[in-house]
Amino acid sequence: MNRRRGGVRSAAVGVLSTTDEQLVRDLYADHASVLLGYVRRLVGGDTMRAEDVVQETLLRAWQHPDAVTTGSSVRAWLFTVARNIVIDGERRRRSRPHEVELVHAGEGAADEPAYERVLAAWEVADALSAISVEHRAVVVELYYRDRSVAEAARILGVPEGTVKSRAYYALRALRVACEERGVLP
Repeated sequence: MNRRRGGVRSAAVGVLSTTDEQLVRDLYADHASVLLGYVRRLVGGDTMRAEDVVQETLLRAWQHPDAVTTGSSVRAWLFTVARNIVIDGERRRRSRPHEVELVHAGEGAADEPAYERVLAAWEVADALSAISVEHRAVVVELYYRDRSVAEAARILGVPEGTVKSRAYYALRALRVACEERGVLP
């Protein structure tokens, strides 16, 4: 256990001492409304997301009390941390692929005949044969055999990061191959 600013904090549990709790309460009372307005503008008016960012900012202030109790401007520090949290969240959101609805076999469009679905599957299989063996193996493990990245990495004998990288480039190459065959618009 560490003694800090007159309060006791358990490193394993992270229990707030009276002093830590008062620090967070004071920061919230003094800066939360202005910080929320600033963050709301950064996130395009999404109030719920802005509240999450403000909460994370105050959590980081609690985790780094020396940063907010030294001579520098507390509000400037809070604004900087909040801006960085928003930027990190946007980068994280952009790095993830767009989610699409999963359509199971037999649930295709009502106006699309079965032979067109079979033909499209055949064309995609042909496009799949056009990409490299390493990329094809990753696509097969992740999408056809529905394995996780960790499982695919273990089966292919490569690190997880390599599976992720190959999946990214394999999907790009597969898209180009499909476009060349007229499968995609």
